[in-house]
Amino acid sequence: MDAAELLITPAGLNEALASDRPPRVLDVRWRLDEPDGRPAYRAAHIPSAVYVSLDDELSAHGEPADGRHPLPATADLRAAAGRWGLHDGDAVVIYDDVSSFAAARAWWVLTDAGVTDVRILDGGLSAWRAAGLPLEAGTVTPAPGSIALTTGRRPRLDIDGAAALPAEGVLLDVRAPERYRGEVEPIDPRAGHIPGAVNAPTTGNLDAEGRFLPAEALRERFAAWGVAPGAAVGAYCGSGVTASHTVFALQLAGIPAALYPGSWSQWAHHPDRPVARSA
Repeated sequence: MDAAELLITPAGLNEALASDRPPRVLDVRWRLDEPDGRPAYRAAHIPSAVYVSLDDELSAHGEPADGRHPLPATADLRAAAGRWGLHDGDAVVIYDDVSSFAAARAWWVLTDAGVTDVRILDGGLSAWRAAGLPLEAGTVTPAPGSIALTTGRRPRLDIDGAAALPAEGVLLDVRAPERYRGEVEPIDPRAGHIPGAVNAPTTGNLDAEGRFLPAEALRERFAAWGVAPGAAVGAYCGSGVTASHTVFALQLAGIPAALYPGSWSQWAHHPDRPVARSA
């Protein structure tokens, strides 16, 4: 898939918004220390952007053993997409303000549900601001959409699939190195990583400006961990959010990869699952 089908520049989005059929713009601001991005959204967002809650609309609320951000039920996602004003055939552009982590989660969820034209604003809101492009305040409430969604189109791993993958392919743990090594664990009940997983911190997918690396640079980066076209590849993180970022980066590199949505937050809540640590 060409980068132009996955990413859009601030200038490209600004031009598209002035066209006869502008894309639907989704603001998915979220981070661990500030999961509710609504106040920041209401203060200033890209014109026409609708706020999307990662915790409440791009995730379900399950038991701890399900992980912190289980995937939403299809009916719930369909209802949320209707609130966002989405219709079949709409082009969608997604952004956030923290390295496109939440935007990548939205990209994964929507493409898994059959939305074919979904792009991430490369560099996010900071790139839009840096380009001197307009912002607006308040809340955008579009007319309800009628999009039909069917989930299950993207490869994914359950907990058993994640356990088995290192024996036949490459399982990437994209958390910070100290969490992978088991030196610290600020959130989940056990520290360490899934046995056989290799550490590929997701922050390395971006350049210093917060934009995704070119496809060739990404291919070289992932090749260092044995990832190559045709290999079986999966990714996990703490709760399935930043792992979506690495799946997106792999897509840019032309390498399909499976997401383990439960990620470490699910694995760590199953005491029967082994834990590996490394120096």
